[in-house]
Amino acid sequence: MMPCLNEEGTVAECIVAAQTYISETKIYADILVVDNGSTDKSAECARKAGAVVVSCPDTGYGNALRYGIQSATGKYVIFGDCDCSYDFSRLDGFVKALRSGADVVIGDRFNKNMEKGAMSFSHKYIGVPLLSLIGRLAYRTTVHDFHCGLRGVNKESFIKLGCKCDGMEFSTEMIGRASGSGCHIEEIPVAFHKDKRDKSIHWSHLRSIPDGIRHLKLMLKM
Repeated sequence: MMPCLNEEGTVAECIVAAQTYISETKIYADILVVDNGSTDKSAECARKAGAVVVSCPDTGYGNALRYGIQSATGKYVIFGDCDCSYDFSRLDGFVKALRSGADVVIGDRFNKNMEKGAMSFSHKYIGVPLLSLIGRLAYRTTVHDFHCGLRGVNKESFIKLGCKCDGMEFSTEMIGRASGSGCHIEEIPVAFHKDKRDKSIHWSHLRSIPDGIRHLKLMLKM
């Protein structure tokens, strides 16, 4: 499943990568793209590439993910951004962990597979590590990368968490609620690549300072 907002230049490539994985592993799976108010041809490109496209009526990263997971028909849902920063042709770790009983699987971008320049200096060495440290202390979890966008969930387990956040802080809320509920959480290393979207047309969906504050407020509140 891929949340999508104005990513007509990259969504098809991500879908093809997912199709490759499905074909090579012969697993039964659908590719679902959740359009979150795109004003470009993202939805059309996704359909032409072979994905099922649904439109989330409420904008926001968290809203799109909740809507997509609830719309998915499978027992397990693996989701990630469709800007080519994640490789959907390499999902073995997620599938294995979910089939082995994990309720939530989180990707860890902080390994040797992070492409140079894929993450800004401030995010790589300050923002993400600091917020993740606070999250580990607040929720008593060992998750290393609280903000990785490539994740997998057991749909039934996820729905029971009752996540409510509509923005980027959804990623922190999911870990907090899963940890507090005693869910089986696993973290696996993933490759992280440069965003392939045309920067002259598309700005990042992430607003570093406002989003960081929202993550922090959520952790203090929960």
